[in-house]
Amino acid sequence: MAGASSRVHYLSDFCCPLGGRAAGKPHVLRHDAEVFLSTGREFVYVYDQEGGLLTAVYQFPDQVWHLQLLATRRALYVLCARTGIYCLSLDSLDRSGSQACEDKEDETHPYPVIHVDPDACVLPDAALCAFTVLDDVLVTLAQGPTQWKMQLFECPHAGEEPRPGGQVGEVQLSTCTPPGGVPGEPTAPCFLPVLCCVFPPDSRAPHGHPQGCGCFMLEEALFGLLFGVDASLLQSPVVLCGLPDGQLCCVALKALVTSELAPGDPKVLVKILHHLEEPVIFIGALRAEPQEEEEEEAVRELLPVENVHSDCLVALGHQGRTLAIRASWSESGNLVPELREYYLPGPVLCAACGRDGHMYHSTPSDLCVVDLTRRDSTWNPEKPDGAIGSLPSTLCPASLNICSALALCVTARAPTGGTELLVLSSKGRLITCSLDLNPEAPVPTKMAVANAGQKIKELLLDIGDVSERVSFLKKAVDQRNKAITSLNEAMNVSCALLSSQEGDRPISCTITTSWSRLELRDMLMATCTLDNSSSFSLDQGWTLCIQVLTSSSALDLDGTGSAFTYTIPVDRLGPGSRREVTLPLGPSESGVLDLPVTMSCWLFYSLREVIGEALAPSDPLEVPYLEKLPLNLPKQEGVCLPLCKRTVDMLQCLRFPGVASHPAQAPSVPGPACDPVETFLKTCQGPGSEPTGAASLRAKYLPPSTASIRVSAGLLRAALEDGHSGFHLCSATLCWLLAENAAVDVLRAQALSSIQGIAPDGTDVNLIVHEVAVTDLSPAGPIQAVEIQVESSSLANMCRAHHAIIRRIKTMVTEQAAQGSSPPDLRMQYLQQIHANHQVSPSAWV
Repeated sequence: MAGASSRVHYLSDFCCPLGGRAAGKPHVLRHDAEVFLSTGREFVYVYDQEGGLLTAVYQFPDQVWHLQLLATRRALYVLCARTGIYCLSLDSLDRSGSQACEDKEDETHPYPVIHVDPDACVLPDAALCAFTVLDDVLVTLAQGPTQWKMQLFECPHAGEEPRPGGQVGEVQLSTCTPPGGVPGEPTAPCFLPVLCCVFPPDSRAPHGHPQGCGCFMLEEALFGLLFGVDASLLQSPVVLCGLPDGQLCCVALKALVTSELAPGDPKVLVKILHHLEEPVIFIGALRAEPQEEEEEEAVRELLPVENVHSDCLVALGHQGRTLAIRASWSESGNLVPELREYYLPGPVLCAACGRDGHMYHSTPSDLCVVDLTRRDSTWNPEKPDGAIGSLPSTLCPASLNICSALALCVTARAPTGGTELLVLSSKGRLITCSLDLNPEAPVPTKMAVANAGQKIKELLLDIGDVSERVSFLKKAVDQRNKAITSLNEAMNVSCALLSSQEGDRPISCTITTSWSRLELRDMLMATCTLDNSSSFSLDQGWTLCIQVLTSSSALDLDGTGSAFTYTIPVDRLGPGSRREVTLPLGPSESGVLDLPVTMSCWLFYSLREVIGEALAPSDPLEVPYLEKLPLNLPKQEGVCLPLCKRTVDMLQCLRFPGVASHPAQAPSVPGPACDPVETFLKTCQGPGSEPTGAASLRAKYLPPSTASIRVSAGLLRAALEDGHSGFHLCSATLCWLLAENAAVDVLRAQALSSIQGIAPDGTDVNLIVHEVAVTDLSPAGPIQAVEIQVESSSLANMCRAHHAIIRRIKTMVTEQAAQGSSPPDLRMQYLQQIHANHQVSPSAWV
């Protein structure tokens, strides 16, 4: 809108309800120098605009839903929620000095507060939701259980007793949806209906209604087209009603008065004009036909606001759908109502119409003005009754740079011809906005070619900058959406793993060991298999972590083990997929493998990798405005989800060349990496020469280190009979000890009770299992037991094998105890003596 300018002036500050606008929306009315307003709470304020003073505050029992002023009687009608309609005499303000002085002692209200007496309620009705008042009648709209009910009363005056018998008409409107709440208690609706009164041009005009009170006059052509011949002939005012369901209907008052004895027939009295399909927020009228300057000034000087004949009826919905109706000529030359729907920015908080064909509407972000006098085609003044060609095809809102206006009141400035808005903001501030809307503002008719080219270049550069910024912002939004999706998947995976601690897990990891030839040496390899049996995908941010913790040397009691952690990114491991990772465990170049080795696997989800990438700008140099954005990265690095833990000991690492199923598969004797010089010197030795060194001397002249463990035969039989039925107890025990060894299937097939293995460093380790009878331990007699004997020329390897056997037996005893198995009756004192006598021997009894 060309030539639009505004000047904003702050008047006063009022308190708005916490949380913003309630169902009882704020109202602002102005009459002469007095401003009456409500903020949605229980207070009504009277403000003197000329003196800049707040003259009075009325406090009602509940929220104020609607205000209407009848200036000729100096009466203010107020609809109070869940109570009814109050009528206040504004002249009583001077007679309330004593009460005002008492209330002024409260420092929170430095102005006179007048508590409205319940006797001032002239029409008590908890179901009332809207009303409009004329000179002698009062029209109300109440919400029933299933329908809206419009009632007509004789207009009560201030100080009169409530007179339910003063009703002169009633009609049922369309069905309504009752609001939810506690049964038996009235509940505030989300949206209040809107009532206004329309007068024909030749009828007695309404007196004493300030602009914005919902009373206006329509031209004869539009009035007859909308409301019919009966309303025109009766010269009857018509009540327009906008309902929360979107219906826009009308009722002729004189037809409603004739139905005093019985409720009127809705099919006869109620006419539905349109359906906005969203709650009706505002109904108003304006003059959309452009006037000559002389005629416009004469109308402004001679006619009061309420006597201006409007030729366009408008209605606004909550989401911005706008209806405009006016009389227009059809192609056949007949007058027909022209209806146009527009879509303005929403949601609409309030609206108002001006005398100059402009309509103002407020949204949470801006206060806008639209011009309905703009023409898409040339107006033809020769057509009768001043009828126009058509309404504008589109409405272009112009911003007034005022946000969150909750209530509007439009007044005209006669000396200057401009428009003044009274605005109540969402923060409770009352301001005035003086507008100079000049649609005929001069615009340049011609532009130099050079200037036009430069302007086009600047516009193209601006378009390029905006396009680049939009592209970058779209990329940033995509990254954030991807991060949110990844976080959602991570939450689902975490819940699935943490809720399935026992039994089959949706995402599992298994560890197996095997010997492999690597760089001319035999290496013990561990294979970790990550299996995704869930319905989720492991994508960006997921890492498989494997920690390998070796124990200290068996001969170095003060030594500490070493720990290595391997991190393997998990990339796109979908449902039903698996991934294998193979890691070398040893032995080292010196041929030493410190056993046992504990391997732990867990999934790690990096919050910084996912969220940091989404929040951080990809190229801050290209978009410097993003450098100041705070990056609220999480303090926690990520989330750890444990998967499995396994101990690799000596029994799993033994190899048995003598029991290989095929000679070609017999593994070579492991040992340290062969030095070519040492190999050449060994081949040069004579056939009678013998090897030298500490290990060879120990093997030749010292007996092997031996340890034995005796286990109750009954305990072993109870634990192994299910898994090893049909086997000898000794061979079943040996297979149980070597169950995690790669050669267990060959051992089980040959049913061996003793075996000679090779340790990772090349020394021999013998396992011998046989049955024995243990006497002197039980008062009941000898106990059948199984003795497990470990022999090795290396004391360290013998200790490692002994430790592995003890670990398995402890696990078995714990499981059997949980199943209710009880140990035999033993002579504990004698057993303690035996243990004390054999402190120097690496033997144990279980």
